[in-house]
Amino acid sequence: MTGLEGVNVSRETMDRLKTYAHLLEKWNPRINLVAKSTIPDLWTRHIADSAQVFTLAPHPVSHWVDLGSGGGFPGLIIAIMANQGKSPLRVTLVESDARKSAFLRTVIRETGASARVINDRIEAVEPFNADVISARALADLSTLLEHTERHLAPSGTAMFLKGVSWDKELQVAQSLWNFEHRIDNSQTETGAVVLSVTGVSRV
Repeated sequence: MTGLEGVNVSRETMDRLKTYAHLLEKWNPRINLVAKSTIPDLWTRHIADSAQVFTLAPHPVSHWVDLGSGGGFPGLIIAIMANQGKSPLRVTLVESDARKSAFLRTVIRETGASARVINDRIEAVEPFNADVISARALADLSTLLEHTERHLAPSGTAMFLKGVSWDKELQVAQSLWNFEHRIDNSQTETGAVVLSVTGVSRV
């Protein structure tokens, strides 16, 4: 069981995901891409968790930007899954850590994913005007909305994986920002959600 039973994944995509998982397990002891304790549950905790964002996204997508990609969740999973459906057309992964960026580039090379890596701080890169922005375990919602305002196209959607305290973050963010939002319960973690946000502007 991979945790992807409810997701339409081709055999070729599954092979690429397995290549990714193998590389992550190989690199993780050296650069701590994910918590060691989560490796036995890698497919559900990280891969299926990221795949649900792909499923919920407003396809077709031209340019998808993943902020603070780290070990590649969810952005690299999105790029691998895009190979079978041609959406998104391109994925940009923004990661400030040089070693993690090297890992991401290795996976892209080994899997043939349609993605590029920018090794820089989110605040330092030029605005992307992205159709979709995603982030997982990067920052609180208010901080994420700052990045969203800068990098998301006016008609775009931001998609954030949030843990059980998401409702508190949402209340704080609503006092600082104007935005529309949709909440989808996580398929992999009880109490967690995928938060989709549009129309972001400062209060």
